[in-house]
Amino acid sequence: MLLHRAVIPHLRQACRLKSAPSRLYIRACSTDDSLQPQCPSLAFSGDNSSTGGWKVMGTLLGLGAVLAYHDHRCRATQESPHIYTREEVRSHSSPETRIWVTLGCEVFDVTEFVDLHPGGPSKLMLAAGGPLEPFWALYAVHNQPHVREMLAQYKIGELSPEDKAPSTLKTSDPYIDDPVRHPALKVNSQRPFNAEPPPELLTENYITPNPIFFTRNHLPVPNLDPETYRLHVVGPPGGQSLCLSLDDLYKFPKHEITVTLQCAGNRRSEMTQFKEVRGLEWNIGAISTARWAGARLCDVLAKAGHQLCETEAHVCFEGLDSDPTGTAYGASIPLARAMDPEAEVLLAYEMNGQPLPRDHGFPVRVVVPGVVGARHVKWLGKVSVEPEESYSHWQRRDYKGFSPSVDWDTVDFDSAPSIQELPVQSAITEPKDGETVQSGEVTIKGYAWSGGGRAVVRVDVSLDGGLTWHVAELDGEEQRPRKAWAWRLWQLQAPVPAGRKELNIVCKAVDDSYNVQPDTVAPIWNLRGVLSNAWHHVHVHVAP
Repeated sequence: MLLHRAVIPHLRQACRLKSAPSRLYIRACSTDDSLQPQCPSLAFSGDNSSTGGWKVMGTLLGLGAVLAYHDHRCRATQESPHIYTREEVRSHSSPETRIWVTLGCEVFDVTEFVDLHPGGPSKLMLAAGGPLEPFWALYAVHNQPHVREMLAQYKIGELSPEDKAPSTLKTSDPYIDDPVRHPALKVNSQRPFNAEPPPELLTENYITPNPIFFTRNHLPVPNLDPETYRLHVVGPPGGQSLCLSLDDLYKFPKHEITVTLQCAGNRRSEMTQFKEVRGLEWNIGAISTARWAGARLCDVLAKAGHQLCETEAHVCFEGLDSDPTGTAYGASIPLARAMDPEAEVLLAYEMNGQPLPRDHGFPVRVVVPGVVGARHVKWLGKVSVEPEESYSHWQRRDYKGFSPSVDWDTVDFDSAPSIQELPVQSAITEPKDGETVQSGEVTIKGYAWSGGGRAVVRVDVSLDGGLTWHVAELDGEEQRPRKAWAWRLWQLQAPVPAGRKELNIVCKAVDDSYNVQPDTVAPIWNLRGVLSNAWHHVHVHVAP
């Protein structure tokens, strides 16, 4: 009876009798049903069915006993985890020795996960043989239930209680010096800080007030001294490299332009509703408009001796925000755009008539009209002209679009170009989704914008989900041909159809190249949730 109880629970696991015992051990100890093999039939046939059957059954009984013993060992291991010292963990810091890390008192062998790490193997290898805490403090997006659940699969033991953490772990909070933010902002992540204005404030003014301008940070905000700040501009071979103070930048002709900045992930939350993506859950507010002033990039590059060349080249920007290894945020744009006076690329030091706020790049940032916000590098420290685009993670391994068929197992970031100009976009800011409007007449407001300097020529609005349409009135500054760098605000006053209890309000914009927004998310869905510009829907109730 005891043998029966030990064997029967494992008979279904006892397949592939000639497999290596170690593999059987792993499968028997696994708690993941997806790892359980499918077993062949135990029916016996043929002349030697009795002898053969008993041989197979005997083998299974013996194997079942072994598996039962291993299962007992696994349970014992789980009940009493192996104890390691920090010195032992430090000795496992390479693929040859296996890669161990710690989080709190737990020890994990992440060797098999290194190549799968979304941020790239190099990021995870920074913690090899040591604690994850300093890196999770910086990239707080890791501290989420699904990440901890994934990490738990690699747990191999715990740290010895007697092995105290070294004093070097008591590092200061890298975000302790972040600036104070406006309480109206909707926070999507606190560390690094990422937030957007509520829709009802977003289009109150054509120019977005500095305190509620959307904030997209990838790292802690540096606190830079304007007196000692220097911008390094690398000159060409035979040219002159520049080391520019703020006063030096002020000596270049001052140029002012109104430019809308939009994050590539704006409206990502709508893609998530269709199918899960990875990234911050931006609503419709990862977009804002300001009046920027500074030196034109083309003037500064010319001063350093740069000029247009026949071969492809890129202007690489490097910020003064960095991770614990000193790796800075970086991005690049084509040299042809940077050197074109009509493109109006700025090294900006003013925002809406004031010095740049710290969250928005003080003392100097790049402003690239008509281009995705990821290329508008803040806290600018270095500019160089290179034969290839920036090798920054955010240029090469992020901010790219893919087919809906591509997932994280098949994605090849080298196969897609980096996002530069964004597609045509619009969204409804009033009324809010789920709001109750009065019968009679409804006022609808929103914004519309298109990348590359393409002007918005029309915004269509529907009250019935797209069956019939009205043309909205466009507000804001008149847009110059091929230099429409800023959004158009729009509004529509329309009669509420009699007897309607609900309205499905939809908007779509058209630019001067007659690009128009797609009607649904499905054909533009991608694993990073970028370039989300399907028709924007708002469902409201009508008061009786």
